[in-house]
Amino acid sequence: MNYIIKKVLNSSVVLVHDTKDNEFILLGKGIGYGKKTGEYICGSNDNQMFVPVENTKSKQFLELMDDIPVDILKITQEIIVEAEKLLNSSFNKNLYLILADHFNFAIERMRKGIKITNRVFWEIKNYYPNEFKVGMVAIYMVEERLGIQLPEEEAANIAFHFANAMASDGNSYDTIKYAKVIGEIINIFIFSLNRTLDKKSMHYMRFITHIKFFVERFFSDSMLSSGDDLLFNQMKRSNPKEMLIALKVRDFLEKKYGKKLTNEEIAFLVVHIARVKQ
Repeated sequence: MNYIIKKVLNSSVVLVHDTKDNEFILLGKGIGYGKKTGEYICGSNDNQMFVPVENTKSKQFLELMDDIPVDILKITQEIIVEAEKLLNSSFNKNLYLILADHFNFAIERMRKGIKITNRVFWEIKNYYPNEFKVGMVAIYMVEERLGIQLPEEEAANIAFHFANAMASDGNSYDTIKYAKVIGEIINIFIFSLNRTLDKKSMHYMRFITHIKFFVERFFSDSMLSSGDDLLFNQMKRSNPKEMLIALKVRDFLEKKYGKKLTNEEIAFLVVHIARVKQ
């Protein structure tokens, strides 16, 4: 399909529109070289990438594209391709714009000697391990391609963007907030249990996964609620110690966030606490 060039941002990034006046950012090595506004450009190359300019945020990032070097745009695309393989997922094209801007800013700060930090580094590393692994792959690729050595903290910053993009409802959520709450719940559990846990065990990993989904449901007002207290009453009788821990979590969340937990959510917390204690 042919598109009409609206603006040449650089030799590898072109703003185009189709016959219905829908705008796209067309990315590809050398596609803008020698091109001018008003000319037609073919969009059939497999090495090209289209990013729809469909909202205000896209337009804002578009204004920044002039200042982002081509090599950063290119490596951003490569990192997203690797992330889709590692996370077995596909991402909205807008993530490309967000990450490109993020990498440009991070690399600029490193070159200026400004320290990169992440206040929830430990939580993201431990509670979003797959996304963190993508972050580590990304900083390795940046060093290999661009000769810039980003710190491990930057892997957590990158993981943050992928965790947001993988929200179950398709909308971006506050990963920092979620990571903090997950950490608080785990701390309540460990303190109440008064013992260390094997963080490499299958039960622990399943427990973390359950807590992540539990926190997401809590903040999205989609908690489990069948109206049947059979499991809750059964857990109360059979696992009184685990029930006390779950009730501590309930009291903490209700006090801090003013939202009540359902008995069904509490019951499933007890189930997973009992499993991870084994």
